[in-house]
Order: sequence, then structure tokens, then C-alpha cells
Amino acid sequence: MTMTVKSYTAARWHAPSGERSSLLNASTSEQVAVVGTDPIDMVPVLHHGRSVGGPALRELPFHERALALKRLATHLNGKRDQFYAMSAWTGATKRDSFVDVDGGIGVLFTYSSKGRRELPNTTVLLDGPTERLGRGGHFVGQHIYTPRRGIALQINAFNFPVWGMLEKLAPAFLAGVPTVVKPALQTSYLAAAMAEEIIDSGLLPEGSLQLIAGGTRGLLDLLTEQDTVAFTGSASTAAQLRSHPAVHTGGVRFSSEADSLNFSVLGIDVQPGSEEFELYVRQLVTEMTSKAGQKCTAIRRALVPDALVPAVIEAVATRIAGKVRVGDPTADGVTMGALVGLAQREEVRRSLDILSAAADLVVGDPDDFEVVGADPERGAFLPPMLLWGKDTSRSEPHDVEVFGPVSTVLGYRDTAHAVDLAARGRGSLVGSVVSADPAVVRELVLGVAPWHGRVLVLDRDSAAESTGHGSPLPHLVHGGPGRAGGGEELGGIRSVLHYLQRTAIQGSPRAVSAVTGTWITGSPRNTGDIHPFRKSLADLRVGDAVEGGPRAVTPDDVNRFADLSGDHFYAHTDDAAAAATPFFDGRVAHGYFVVSLAAGLFVSPEPGPVLANYGLDNLRFVTPVYPGDALRVTLTAKSISPRADADYGEVAWDAVVVNQRDEVVATYEVLTTVAKTWPA
Repeated sequence: MTMTVKSYTAARWHAPSGERSSLLNASTSEQVAVVGTDPIDMVPVLHHGRSVGGPALRELPFHERALALKRLATHLNGKRDQFYAMSAWTGATKRDSFVDVDGGIGVLFTYSSKGRRELPNTTVLLDGPTERLGRGGHFVGQHIYTPRRGIALQINAFNFPVWGMLEKLAPAFLAGVPTVVKPALQTSYLAAAMAEEIIDSGLLPEGSLQLIAGGTRGLLDLLTEQDTVAFTGSASTAAQLRSHPAVHTGGVRFSSEADSLNFSVLGIDVQPGSEEFELYVRQLVTEMTSKAGQKCTAIRRALVPDALVPAVIEAVATRIAGKVRVGDPTADGVTMGALVGLAQREEVRRSLDILSAAADLVVGDPDDFEVVGADPERGAFLPPMLLWGKDTSRSEPHDVEVFGPVSTVLGYRDTAHAVDLAARGRGSLVGSVVSADPAVVRELVLGVAPWHGRVLVLDRDSAAESTGHGSPLPHLVHGGPGRAGGGEELGGIRSVLHYLQRTAIQGSPRAVSAVTGTWITGSPRNTGDIHPFRKSLADLRVGDAVEGGPRAVTPDDVNRFADLSGDHFYAHTDDAAAAATPFFDGRVAHGYFVVSLAAGLFVSPEPGPVLANYGLDNLRFVTPVYPGDALRVTLTAKSISPRADADYGEVAWDAVVVNQRDEVVATYEVLTTVAKTWPA
């Protein structure tokens, strides 16, 4: 049965009209789907995203968005098997499908977790501390992040139709920005199937996800300065999109993750037979064969000490002969499937011909190899191929990317030469360093870092847990400078910020506090009759405060704290030694004693809605405390963040300790968990 790839726009599915293109099974060339090629009307798409999806997402605080991602990831986790068979149509083995399908779902889980742990349960995100702009503290500034009011348009490559979509959707959704997906035509059926499962689940607000499967003429024409484009694909297409008037002069935020000639360098310290040598060869073969080499992160240039080039070539040939079986990905024993289609196979052959002018083919033969379970003529099969570029001064190995199971070995003289060769790729997504010598690692990493978005260091210590050269992780940036596009997809909360607008707010503490929902020094405090520790989240308000003290510090206090803690540092026990420092006039109280004393002044000790103290932030000791000083403390509810999935939330309290001369002694934030209601 042939699948019809539909678009989902303005809250309904649309079958293609007009001209249609056939999509073929990569291994058999049998038709598996049809997709429209006529241009999609973008006006209702953009209007729906901006007027329906955007407002619905912006109403949700960060934690609610994060929980929606978790529910979606859990739902999709139970549906994975239905996507594996379709993924095989693209030429992907089961292992390749794990990376695409399971990897994409894993990104949703990661962003859900990071959103709940690292973001407040609000709709406004603060960037850095408050800036005091006036001498009296009556004029302050604060940077904030808010969701942009446009859409996030993602234009994806063919090689990871699921992961590519979900790794862009997750941070945009968490930021509160609706997404429009434009999948690559060749594998659009898999992206559409995943999008249909997401939309039918009803777990995301309507308008937060739309799918365009069809022609793309005029795709960027209607975008505005509030919209964002995230592109994955060729550097040439990225250049065309970047020069579009909407991007070039219209203010559309644009990032690209483009093809690049990633490298892996074998350290000058490594010897054949060592664990690092075996790790290098294993990783190189994996990157040549995973997804049939159709990965933007695959190793294209294998940099090896001159003396070890023959040994590496022999080891790669041996591993390929023993481990790699090319064929139909559904056939038993197959470890490497087909390229995405016959056209891609021919493109790889053309690029290989260009590269072969500067490098000799030493492993694999595109005209003579075994294919398991399929017709080698009808399927888009090629074997893994390794070339040797004996003249490293030639430009081709550093300019021509063969987007398939192909890598080139290049010998280097010393570490400085290896760094120079790596840089000749003019920027890439990822490089890897395989070495057991920390000095070699340091020289290589610091040498190549300016040209590469990510650098993996692989050795026997990290091997068991390493996810490998070609595996982007949602915690870290995925992108690279120069030829690689200059974009940064993924990257934890950094990628969420990409879809937000940073704005500097200036005004009085009262005004800025009203905007941010966070108490700021100089804003009014509420020191009423009810101790704030007696208030649940339902009753507590930002600005609720308690004052405590004074409490005199005695010499006996300092001595007893020293004995109890075991901290007999001379500044707390020896008047003469303390006075000899440039900071003190004599022995001083321990800073941590000051914090403990302050807690005794502000705490309400009986059981109540404050459940626990889980830490301090931004602790600073400003003025020394001497025996005889009398301390007071003011504690103010600074921010309140109820948890969406629990019966409590977090409250950050601003703490200021002063002495009898009103000099600030210490400042910090007390972090507590507080029940939403009390009695619970």
C-alpha cells in the first residue's frame, strides 16, 4: 500500500493537490509514498501559528510546557515500533532507527527534565542579576527573556526525519514558540507519520505544531522579524536562504547546521595495539557505516601520524571485512543499509570521482561488493570506502564532502600539523581526539576548538560511557562555525534562549519587580503580623518579609562555633594573626556562624508549610563581624515557583544581614521548598 503524505496546517490535514512525486524504498526502489510538489499556501499556516499556537503556549509557564513534552515523550515511547518499519524504507538499519526515533524521543525527555530543573515556573525568564543604575538605588535595570511572537520554521534534511524534527521542536516549544516543520521530500513520509501521532495525541496545544509536506516556493517570503528559521542541510542551500531578503534585511532570525568535513585525529602518542588505537579504528568504521555515512557529523577526514597510516588502513579494512554486511536493513545480519535513494547514490559517486583525483581508494570498491537480501542495482547500496590522501596539501579532501560511507586518511607530521589540517576544513560540526596523553589532548583541543562546534576526547577512561563522535546530545550545542553554518541547535537551555527575545528593562525597583514577578532590592516589603514561614504558596506573596534581631556576637560564640565545627582557622582564634592581615582588625566571627545566627533570627521553628531548606545561592560576606557586634537580618520572599507536578514549590528568599552601624555584613538567597496549601 502506498502512503499519501499529507500536510497539517490551520488545524486540519490536507491531501496533496496537483502534481505528485513518488517516494521509493531505498533498498528496492518500490514506491512507498507519494507527496505533493505544488507550493503550500503559507498565509493560513503563519496566521494559525501566530494567532492560535503562540497565545496558547505563552499562557503556559515553563514547567507546564516541560510537562507537556514529558507526556508526549512517554506517549511516543510506546509507539516506537510502528516507526521502525517505515524507517527501514529510508535504508536505515534497526540501529540507525534507534538513533533517529529513540534519539528524537530522548531529546523530548531531556528538555522536559531540564525545563523543570533549570527554569522557573513562570512565563518570564530573568537573565542575570539586577543592575543598579542610580546612586540611591531608585533606578535599576534587569534583562529579561520573553517568547518571540512569531513562528519557528524548521527546514530539515533527509537523513534524520524524526530526530531532526524533535530536536528543533523541543526547545522552541519550551520557549513558548509554535513550530512549522518542512521535512525533506525524500523521507517526508516518516516525519509526517510522527507528526500525525503527535497531533492525534492531543498532548500539545493546537497550533503549536504544523507540517508542510510539499513545494516550498515562497516559503520565506511572508516571514517577519518575529519569526525564526532553523535550517539543516547543504551549505549551498543555507547560503541561498541566508541571502533571502526576509533574513538579510527583514530581521528574520536564521541559523543553519550545514554539511562539513569533520575530522578525527589519532594522537601522536598512540601506538598500534593500544586501547586508544582500537578505539580510533572502531569509531572510524562506525561513522563510515552508521546511516550509510549520511550523517552531517560523520568523520570525513581521519588524521593519523604519518608512520601509522598503513596500520590504520589495515585495521579499518580488517574490521570492515569482519563486521560490516551491506544490504536490505530488514535482512538478518545486515549492519549497513542503503543510501536514501538512487539519486543520492549517484551524487556520492560523482563526489567520489572528484575526491579520487587527490586520494587513492584503499578500502572498498563501489563496483564490486556484496549486497545481502536485495538487488544491488535496484537498491541504493554502496560499500564503506576509505581513501588515502598522500598529498595533504591538495584541497579536495578539505573541500569535497562525499555524503555517504566515505572517509579519507590524511597523514600528519606533528600535532601542530594536525591542527593545521583540521582547520583547513574551514569549520565543522564536530571533531574528535583519540589520545591517552593529557598534554597531547590539551594541545589538540585548544588548537582546533575555534573551528569546531564540538570536540570529543576519546580514551580508555571515557570509552565505556562515550556516546561517540557522531552523536549530538541535547545537553550540548550542536552546530559549528564557518562552513558548518554558524548555528547552534540543541545546547540545553541555550537553545531555548534562541527562541526568546532578551530585553533590558529600566525603571524603579517597584516597576521592574512588577514586570519580572521577582522582588528587587528597593521594592516595598510586607512585614505584616503573620510570619512568612507560616504561609503556604497559596497565601505567600513576593515581598512578604520578616525582620529579626538584634543579636550580639560574643567571644564565647566564636570559640564554641570553632570547637563545634572544627574550623580553628587563625582569623577566628588568634587576634594578632588576624590583625596582621590586610582585611581584619582582630579575630572575626566565622562567616558560616553569621549565616547560622541569621537563620536563628528569621526562622519560625514550628511545623508548617516550609518543608525544607535545600541550599543557598550567591552568598557573599561583605563586612567582617567582630565580637561585640549586634546583627539583624531581613528575609524577603524574592521569587515563588510552584511545581506543576507536585504539591509544593520552591521559594527563594533574599537575606540581608547588617550590624549595629547598618553596614551590610552578608547577603545571600535562602532556597526552600514550601507546601502549596497548609495543612497539606
